[in-house]
Amino acid sequence: MTFRLLSVHAHPDDESSKGAATLARYAAEGVEVLVATCTGGERGDILNPALDTAETWADLPAIRRREMAAAVEILGVRQRFLGLVDSGLPGPGEPLPEGCFAALPLSEAAAPLVALIREFRPHVVITYDETGGYPHPDHIRTHEVTLEAFTAAPDPARYPGCGSPWRPQKLYYQATLSRAWFEALHQATLAAGLESSMTEVLDELPPDKLPITTRVRCEAYFSTRDRALLAHATQVDPAHPFFAHSREIERQVWPHEDYHLAHPTPSTDPETDLFTGVTPCRPPNHA
Repeated sequence: MTFRLLSVHAHPDDESSKGAATLARYAAEGVEVLVATCTGGERGDILNPALDTAETWADLPAIRRREMAAAVEILGVRQRFLGLVDSGLPGPGEPLPEGCFAALPLSEAAAPLVALIREFRPHVVITYDETGGYPHPDHIRTHEVTLEAFTAAPDPARYPGCGSPWRPQKLYYQATLSRAWFEALHQATLAAGLESSMTEVLDELPPDKLPITTRVRCEAYFSTRDRALLAHATQVDPAHPFFAHSREIERQVWPHEDYHLAHPTPSTDPETDLFTGVTPCRPPNHA
């Protein structure tokens, strides 16, 4: 049978900065991998100083779509925009923009994802935990709509008109870019007699709270991950500390990407495969 994996993200570039090597590995092994991008990143910033120009700002939504197309081609996966509108990152006390993803009623925001789950019929779904990974309203809402869609998609009484019911078997939360990951690379870099650029990042990161249940070996795809992330040129500063560490050191000390199994309840045995325990079921309807 062919396994199917759905990874749900808030904006273009999130799929390349969180779990990208996992997606590339499974795609290379024949898994059908689909990235669902909730918004188009219309209200995003430009994080690459070299591209912070009036011309880029004027065409940013279209540029971000082109960047996404380039990234998914590198990863070897499929991708679908869900058509929701980027909420931006309002300052303290500022309201959310009217009609944006995070301001919509939950059922309205989740409907496109319910329809996609029922169409694609994934065995496994990945998204963020309840914190969103960081407190951007779209990341928190992505968690909320994924949880809603995961539980609603199997129920024929919910979201009528969004396709035939489908029950994904597992739901995971991303646990990549953890403090433990940064700390391991920092210490290994220093032990190799090299200068570490992780100090400032570690000073800002809180302790990890999400238990790791699953570690997926994917070190052969770290270079693919990096190329996909750099394809999001407006969103990535090549001078960021993430790109400064030795990939060989990373392969030695942290050759995996990490996940928390949110459903079903994890066993005490650590997993090395997102499809552990998944049972065969009929193929998706691509009509």
